[in-house]
Amino acid sequence: MKVVLLGAGGQLGRSVQELQPEGVELISFTSAELDITNELQITEKLDAARPNVIINAAAYTQVDKAEEEPELAFRVNALGPQLIAQWVANNDSRLIHISTDFVFDGEKTTPYVETDKPNPVNVYGKSKLEGENNVLALIPDKAAVVRTSWLYSNHGANFMNTMLRLFEERDSLSIVDDQVGSPTTTSALADVLWKLVGRADINGLYHWSCEGEVSWFGFAEAIKDEAGVIRGLEANVELLAITSDQYSALAVRPKYSVLSSSKLDALIAEPAIHWRELLIVELNNS
Repeated sequence: MKVVLLGAGGQLGRSVQELQPEGVELISFTSAELDITNELQITEKLDAARPNVIINAAAYTQVDKAEEEPELAFRVNALGPQLIAQWVANNDSRLIHISTDFVFDGEKTTPYVETDKPNPVNVYGKSKLEGENNVLALIPDKAAVVRTSWLYSNHGANFMNTMLRLFEERDSLSIVDDQVGSPTTTSALADVLWKLVGRADINGLYHWSCEGEVSWFGFAEAIKDEAGVIRGLEANVELLAITSDQYSALAVRPKYSVLSSSKLDALIAEPAIHWRELLIVELNNS
């Protein structure tokens, strides 16, 4: 089995590499090594690699900056997946493509399922939705699109690492308390992606994130509490709950974007683990 990983330099890409199974030949490309918006590069690199499966973890993920750079966001998140899917359509290969909870508007109060109608409220979400639509339109029987949420890990730029740094730098922090989701570790998602690599029968659209739900404020509180136990972190920082309206951000974000993983969990026979349990794992490994 030969697998090509795109976006190898990101936090998800790093976790995919760390969990590489035995018997798999993994060829990894960072965004600098393969620009997924460049059709010539895609053709040259993939023709040379001849992968059985492609994992596309490459994406434009700067939600606020996307409002100022919509063309770039759409090139990376919509055109890029389309070009990859076009190569897959003409070759004996499969694509596992990562999408996002931000394709939804957040108006629900129960976890989103795959049949819920997307309605993104920002440029990032719109670009990711167009990307997944492009993939499924071109290769519906050769692609698994996996929507996930609130990714973080013990490496890279993410909410957990930002909080750990700010706890030691600030006396108080204002954290949004009216946006609810499911924090998901990249290692947990990477484990699921590797299971999909060996399952050519699993194609179409799926949701997967860690179990449970929490606001950004609640997530920050949990990071502070668990880091105090695990690391002996003596953070005297005061956490202040605020609303989205009180937080100045360029992009509107969904108030509720929890995903139901039940469809994919049933297929891979491995229920998602609660986000707080995996937060403890990440803090222990950092």
